[in-house]
Amino acid sequence: MSQSKWSDQKNIPRGSSYDARWEQLASSGENVHGEADFISQLNPSSVLDAGCGTGRVAIELVRRGIDSVGVDLDPEMLQAARRKAPTLEWVEADLQKFTLERRFDVAVLAGNVMIFVLPGSEERVVEQITQHLCEGGLFVSGFTLDTDGIHLDEYDETMQRLGLLSAGRWSTWQKDPFTGGKYAVSAHRKI
Repeated sequence: MSQSKWSDQKNIPRGSSYDARWEQLASSGENVHGEADFISQLNPSSVLDAGCGTGRVAIELVRRGIDSVGVDLDPEMLQAARRKAPTLEWVEADLQKFTLERRFDVAVLAGNVMIFVLPGSEERVVEQITQHLCEGGLFVSGFTLDTDGIHLDEYDETMQRLGLLSAGRWSTWQKDPFTGGKYAVSAHRKI
């Protein structure tokens, strides 16, 4: 039985092949660090990069002086992260049931993580990640809305049920206002 919808994806690039897309975008002059820019503006001292993939966000945050830990289920993605940044902490674990012995100022789910978790597990994922946030910490997630994944109203209801208060919503990591559309970046505060 798969542990995520990501695990079921067979024809998508992983590891170094996945990184090649971002490297190509960066070499063409694109800013591939919108998520890190967004998170850096929050001035956290620590970040949990949940669903970190090959570590693009965590590595950039550490480069900016922000203590970051990456957690991901995919060993091939983590292998690429470890190759690029062997001194960072990379944890192979299911977001539904991981435990770290620390708390973070911010948890970020950057790469459509919420649409790749198993349907029906979203609340467990949010709850598990929230347990790793400091009081007052922010849970920040960006994901595509036009998929068969969690809908924004369900997401908001889940956050509210778990005691997380809305702290803003945007249509991009560059903080463009959210007026509907196909993508949302949402911040919720743990109280």
